[in-house]
Amino acid sequence: MTRRSRLDRARSFMRNRSRVGLRRSRSSLLPAVQITVGAVGAYAFAEQVLGHEGPLFAATSALIALGFSRDPRLRRVLEVGIGCTLGIAVGDVLLAVLGTGLWQAAVVLFISVLLARFLDSGTIFTTQLALQSLLVVLLPAPDGGPFTRSADAIVGGVIALLITMAIPRDPRREPKGDVRKLLGELSGVLRENSQALTSSDHTQAWHALIRARNCQPLMDGLSGSLRAATEVAQISPAYRRHRSELGELRGAIGFIDLAIRNSRVFSRRLTSVINHAALSDEAVQSLAQVIEDTADAVDVLALALHSVSTAERDQHLRRAREDLAAVATTLHPARLNVQRLEGEGLVILYRPLVVDLLQATGLSHDDAAGYLPKL
Repeated sequence: MTRRSRLDRARSFMRNRSRVGLRRSRSSLLPAVQITVGAVGAYAFAEQVLGHEGPLFAATSALIALGFSRDPRLRRVLEVGIGCTLGIAVGDVLLAVLGTGLWQAAVVLFISVLLARFLDSGTIFTTQLALQSLLVVLLPAPDGGPFTRSADAIVGGVIALLITMAIPRDPRREPKGDVRKLLGELSGVLRENSQALTSSDHTQAWHALIRARNCQPLMDGLSGSLRAATEVAQISPAYRRHRSELGELRGAIGFIDLAIRNSRVFSRRLTSVINHAALSDEAVQSLAQVIEDTADAVDVLALALHSVSTAERDQHLRRAREDLAAVATTLHPARLNVQRLEGEGLVILYRPLVVDLLQATGLSHDDAAGYLPKL
């Protein structure tokens, strides 16, 4: 590799890295404001109103509770407050029994970690309880007494909760964006299957299977963002009206998860069908078109679930439902010119995927399955 090519690659890497970093910074602007206001506000309240000297625990507890984690925020607030309080209490008790010193600090930390894991599985809770108990042993007690730090932690957690309730941030934004990404991947999986079928390329069908398997991290992230959004809608008066919409979104996501799982099964079987040339040219053309039509309907469903306008959402849902219903009515081997047994099995495997997607549009299972022709 020449020196010029290495320089070009380095410049390209820096451009891409800068672009990603700027995008991430822009999306983090509001959380950064929340963290700054929460941490500094908690410190100022504990110092100016409660009269605590150097209330560092108030700032740190607010910062941790308002952090960038996708875990539900209310859980973080409770873990921080309770973990700090218990950690300080445990530290004070062990300090009175064992005294101060390095080996005492080691014993306190060991006992605190085991106690935290016994009480709760949360990593933040364990970290907070262990850290606070360790600091109680290593640091001198403040002028207001040892439990001054516990009060500071509670102040930070309460202010974090108030900021979560007060900042005008639509809780639907993140899960709706995540579900659009997930459906975009499902649409891509279907289109790759259609192309693999048309070109008789079993390797591309295998790539579609790998892509479908890689949807699981997106699904996990979506579940976390939806839990966080539901918590905000429950505790924030400004967004309680969105609780029913988030409930409907949760139901749709459950069926989308099933559809993705069925897409993995279908992709795996498609690889075998292509290897054995089990479909005629007419069957390949018909089935490939059905898969493309399904992908188009998934794109419309993504627009529906991403929309914040009720009228727009209902319009897209109706169109997605109609398009998927049209696909479902063709899912019979004879209608798709499929004759061999292996090809018939492929069509039968595709039917549950379309039913799952129809249910994601709001249909019941019986109504969705009713569009399928009887075998």
